[in-house]
Amino acid sequence: MFAILGNFAFGAVTTGDVVTDLKNFGTFVDAFLFLFALSTGEDWNKVMFDCSRLSVADGGDGCIEGSTCGTPWSVLYFIMMILICTHVMLNLFILVIIQQFEKYYLPQDNMIALFKIDQARFMQVWKEFTQDRYQCLKIKENQLTKFFRKLGEQGEKEQSLGFSEEYYEDGELKK
Repeated sequence: MFAILGNFAFGAVTTGDVVTDLKNFGTFVDAFLFLFALSTGEDWNKVMFDCSRLSVADGGDGCIEGSTCGTPWSVLYFIMMILICTHVMLNLFILVIIQQFEKYYLPQDNMIALFKIDQARFMQVWKEFTQDRYQCLKIKENQLTKFFRKLGEQGEKEQSLGFSEEYYEDGELKK
């Protein structure tokens, strides 16, 4: 829509600070590509001023007819184009954040929920081995195998944090 309007309103503007033979509104394709580049925010204000020059008869600073003369509506056109592009890009950015949130947080078996379960299991077993003597700060080296065995008894093999007796022998555990 903006490419068609730009082609209609600013097709005659062929030179300026930013407007050149390659960057202009001469055809629909040129206008579309030019607006795509401007949607990144690069020099859109300079293009707006290139396209808003008026002739002396129209109360402007003087422009070359058919080369640098634009229309006073360019300010409204470019501000609306930038606002709409920014709005669309902001909505796309928010959409990506919401999709990632739904993917990792909302399902029942999401990573955050599984981490909370694992953390609760770990804390429970840790307290059993450290609460009486060390106020939950450290564990003795000779208790590590028992600690990992106890962790292995918590949950299933795929979800267990430790090494259950069923799947791991003492020699493997000590390694």
